[in-house]
Amino acid sequence: MNRVRLRYAKLGKVRWTSHRDVARMWERALRRAEVRVAYSEGFSPRPKLSFGLALSTGHESLGEYLDVDLAGPVDVDSLPARLTPALPAGIDCLAGLQLEGGEPSLQQDVTVCQWEIELDAVSPAAVAEGVAAGLAAPALVITRTRKGQDVTDDVRPAILAMTACGAAVVADVATQPRGLRPGELLDACFPGVEAVRVLRTHQWIERDGARREPVPVDATSLPHALRACA
Repeated sequence: MNRVRLRYAKLGKVRWTSHRDVARMWERALRRAEVRVAYSEGFSPRPKLSFGLALSTGHESLGEYLDVDLAGPVDVDSLPARLTPALPAGIDCLAGLQLEGGEPSLQQDVTVCQWEIELDAVSPAAVAEGVAAGLAAPALVITRTRKGQDVTDDVRPAILAMTACGAAVVADVATQPRGLRPGELLDACFPGVEAVRVLRTHQWIERDGARREPVPVDATSLPHALRACA
């Protein structure tokens, strides 16, 4: 099996594009870039693409991933330059990695996501207070809808780290056994507060006590620099 893993960013107006439509954009881009993608068998063959954790509509990201099965060899280092011009504005292919085979799927392997959440009409002092209170709380209970029924969950164990950054919150949250969404984090720590921007900055694979990204990329390669938190 010849499989590559691609990292891409999703920024700006394209954030309102659904996950399914983004998948179609990638299918078209791979065709336009003349990348030989392997297809499934059967009555309706489909390109063999496997995306990572879905990004909610309206959220942006500096670290999205997909695995592509190829029908032939490819120069992985050349893929970002070939694919980005074929993608819509706001979606940039940042890096590629040749997989050795036998790796778990992205949805299985990624256990932590880092989010930067800008809050609406909240002072930096209030953000810092909310973060401190959330981290100090023994439990943070919210109501979720699951299979048509409202259930209460303690989401405190899913908040692995959280810091205040001006009017924004930067948080590492667990994706397993059940992921914590940015909106649910706000419900738990800042009830009634809305987000003006939600940005996924990292996805992490944790193995043998070490943390790494599915495809690392230099900070200078990112389309937008991250803000530094004092």
